[in-house]
Amino acid sequence: MLYGSNLEFIERASITVDDGTCIIKDVDIGRGSNNADTHADADCSIDCEGLLMIPSFINAHTHVADSIAKDVTYNLGFNESIHPVFGVKGRVLSKSMSKHIMHFIRSSALAMLSKGITTFIDFREQGLNGVSMLRESMDGIAMRYLALGRVEHYTYAGDDEPLPEKAIEEAMSVADMADGFGLSGANEYSRKALEQLASIAASRGKVFGMHACESEESRAYSMERFGMSEVSRILSITRPDFLVHMTVASDDELIALASKGIGIVVCPRANAALGVGMPRVWDMLRFGCTVAIGTDNVMLNSPDLFREMDYLWKVSRLMYKSDEGRGIDAREIIKMVTVNPARIFRLNRLGYLAEGMYADAIFIDKYSVDMMPMHNPYTAIVHRADASSIRAVMLNGKVVHGRL
Repeated sequence: MLYGSNLEFIERASITVDDGTCIIKDVDIGRGSNNADTHADADCSIDCEGLLMIPSFINAHTHVADSIAKDVTYNLGFNESIHPVFGVKGRVLSKSMSKHIMHFIRSSALAMLSKGITTFIDFREQGLNGVSMLRESMDGIAMRYLALGRVEHYTYAGDDEPLPEKAIEEAMSVADMADGFGLSGANEYSRKALEQLASIAASRGKVFGMHACESEESRAYSMERFGMSEVSRILSITRPDFLVHMTVASDDELIALASKGIGIVVCPRANAALGVGMPRVWDMLRFGCTVAIGTDNVMLNSPDLFREMDYLWKVSRLMYKSDEGRGIDAREIIKMVTVNPARIFRLNRLGYLAEGMYADAIFIDKYSVDMMPMHNPYTAIVHRADASSIRAVMLNGKVVHGRL
């Protein structure tokens, strides 16, 4: 198994899951010891020889509702595809029936579960109704998720333009129903509006984050309109829990986020699909940032963190060299879909496997044709494993996909 917050590889382990509280109670981390009979008196004992148990994945950034529009914008540019005011995505969502959107939300959730993702963080458009659709869609599906909503009102008249009273009332309702706010980006809001939304989230103890520095277009717009970069402007107004993308961020901006403990969620394959660039994850780590990975819009990209890790690992080896080696260490990339997002989003008792943690896990077949022989578990997970390597997925100590 991969054990603890540093994902230490343990060759043989004995694990007890308490069904009453659904937590891992005991792990014998003695290397090479034979623990087959350690818990013979347990209600259910399973010999998992040949399996590798790892923490299940947390998809740190999704837009699951736009899965109704898969690949409809494949030949369009950044703003044409996803701009919240005039992009194709917004038009599709506004013209689609709720029951159709909800069907594809459920389909995307089940697709993620089959790939070892038991928790996802979703940016949900369409205001209060959007959050309600996500909640209803996920009813009965054994997954964890955070619904980060927004109000579909954008301020362009001036930096002192407040949200109208009706939008404030909806924002309060969204904050009460959702787990926080996931805003489109600072460029679509006045300083006053950002202050209002941040205050609403803080007053309820909710998560607050937004997209930033996703493209040169958005960066140039911020410089032209506000005279400063998106990150500089955001930090002059509020302190978000996290920012998404940071594809074209400068060194100073990354250092600023690291110093303030603000998490970064990167979406490498979605950024590539839009042609906007590659986030400098290796520099983010070098500056001390906490980095998580999301798959972003299902409209653009499949919600598959195995493919995301593989892409990031190989591109980093191509683009970055250091004195210690090439690219990003595979173990650090696995942390970006387990330990790190749990830390950024304050998901207590999630992100790794240890005593007192929730038993959310993936069981990988070490003898599958793509994995065997497994000489290095970290690189094997990052660039060899996929959905076909999974024997079972566990949530709260119960198998919710596959079987043991």
